[in-house]
Amino acid sequence: MKSPADISDSGPGARIRVIDLETGGNGPNDVCEIGWQDVVLGPDGRWQVDGDRGGVLVNPGRPMSPDTMAIHHIIDADVVDAPYWRDVASSVLQPDGGVIALAAHRAAFEQRYCTPRLSGGAAWICTWKCALRVWPQLSGFSNQKLRYQRMPEGLVREIGLPAHRATPDAYVTAHHLRDLLNEAPLQQLLVWSQQPGLLPRVRSGPDRGKSWDRLGEAALREFCVDRDVDVRFTAETELQRRAGVPAQSAQEPTQGTLL
Repeated sequence: MKSPADISDSGPGARIRVIDLETGGNGPNDVCEIGWQDVVLGPDGRWQVDGDRGGVLVNPGRPMSPDTMAIHHIIDADVVDAPYWRDVASSVLQPDGGVIALAAHRAAFEQRYCTPRLSGGAAWICTWKCALRVWPQLSGFSNQKLRYQRMPEGLVREIGLPAHRATPDAYVTAHHLRDLLNEAPLQQLLVWSQQPGLLPRVRSGPDRGKSWDRLGEAALREFCVDRDVDVRFTAETELQRRAGVPAQSAQEPTQGTLL
């Protein structure tokens, strides 16, 4: 995958493709729908939701689980004549004219299926991780909760429905990405996306809801051995801040551990 230092916006017309997947199970080829929405850099230097948008049903090659059908309401009969993932993925992930990056909300999920072989080694932006950094004051960071907390300008409600279908969800995510790109540099978003999530508040336990700067050092060190990588990373980052360690710059590679 390309590193942030290798990527620039290349001026007006630069394109980032937002991807959303629906799946029929947990297997490596269980995609049943892919949707996309492009975000492009305008001539005024501002990013905008524009250009190509679409979606394709995909045959996962085996029956879908009731649990997944209950989320997206795509059934086996809908995809029986659809192309397989291996036959459609590259054309969506590597469109004519290229993209400077791909993006998704909680992109680690999409990256499980959109492998470097299929994506051409594209860099990824995770709008969930970036939203934690840019809008830490918000109370929640799911794609849909961000939508209604933020009410992004220009988002057409009907195009963003139904939720939990690939194209509407990609359309909603694209509005978050546009606003993130207009508040923080592209390379910074790429760096944040390579790191674990930096949580604004403690998510569970007796300190739930507190900002990390309110915790004592002993509590932070307990969180540093938590099983959740985002919790560990956040606690370690707060300890670094107290020790006066400079924050990682947008040009530096991702660190595997901070302490």
